[in-house]
Amino acid sequence: MNSQLFCKFKLTTKSIVFFVFLTVFLFGENTLFAQKKEFVVVLDAGHGGKDPGKVGYKKVKEKDIALKIVLQVGKLLSKRKGIKVIYTRKTDVFVDLWERGKIANRADADLFVSIHCNAHNSQASGAETWVLGTHANQRNFEVAKAENAVILMEDNYKTNYKGFDPNSPESVIGLTLIQEEYLDKSIQLASIIQTEFTNKLKRKDRGVKQAGFVVLYQTYMPSILIETGFITNYKEGVFLGSKSGQSKFSETIYSGVSKYIDQLELNTIAVEHKITPKTAESEKKSNIVANYSNVAFKVQIASGSRKLETKSYNFKGLKNVDRVKVGRSYKYYLGNTSDYSRIKELHSLAKSKGYKSAFIVAFKNGEKISIDEVLKKS
Repeated sequence: MNSQLFCKFKLTTKSIVFFVFLTVFLFGENTLFAQKKEFVVVLDAGHGGKDPGKVGYKKVKEKDIALKIVLQVGKLLSKRKGIKVIYTRKTDVFVDLWERGKIANRADADLFVSIHCNAHNSQASGAETWVLGTHANQRNFEVAKAENAVILMEDNYKTNYKGFDPNSPESVIGLTLIQEEYLDKSIQLASIIQTEFTNKLKRKDRGVKQAGFVVLYQTYMPSILIETGFITNYKEGVFLGSKSGQSKFSETIYSGVSKYIDQLELNTIAVEHKITPKTAESEKKSNIVANYSNVAFKVQIASGSRKLETKSYNFKGLKNVDRVKVGRSYKYYLGNTSDYSRIKELHSLAKSKGYKSAFIVAFKNGEKISIDEVLKKS
């Protein structure tokens, strides 16, 4: 090997070593720059194909409006870095309710958003957003009944839904609320979107409500169902049937979902960060900082309307679970410590047990405070 060739070889080797070092430094699993999993949003356009949904003013069909809005929302979300969008349908086809939920579950989605239009025999108007619930309120049951009735069009629906009767209040109330684990976040998203409808789009606020929607019951992630407006209302029907109206609804829903994701990142960013390996001395200093004597950290693992005994068999073997009543619902927390390192361990434990939506919360003097602020002050 001549000297010129040797120099080139040395240069190449050094370049490779430097490149590998740089790659490990920037993208290694122990850095703050570790790549996070994509945030998967499943968008569900209600009805479709042989099921037109509701038919409103000037014969406008719910299935068409829902699809147009969904496709526009998906287009906007896809432009945002780190978000993957999946559709239950992208064309005018009929999709079973159980299949819609399976699409989201197979994708291990982080969010499920189902978009619909409302109807009434009066000139009722306004937007409302729904989460899963078992409330026996007659009005809520009628809304759920109308949306659930589509299962009667499905092949073998009695087998797929194990005898579920969409016309029976007992069937709706009797749904097993596996989805309740995600109720808190579902309400959070629904509230954000409902506020956007009221403030940005100037829609009449019909509120955030709960009912037994089968399409929400089928999913294992935070899930909401949006009733954009009443297509049977003269003004609202024309607005929803127009390109301008559909565009405005799409932008507003996109804005709401984006705000929800931003809030989620603020609550979990400290958990997602990985810590670089420390020397014994730096570890000692870190443990001092990690202990916040006046702050109590907990892991919220579930919330819902059911009052459960805080026994380990109710929480997949997890012990030391606390139940706190908030309004008419209950929140369930794992752990209670001022050691931030310890709470991160419990957070990982909760996720390993299947509580994928678990997140860390902080309290000071019994009041919930921002984790982000706590860590900034340290």
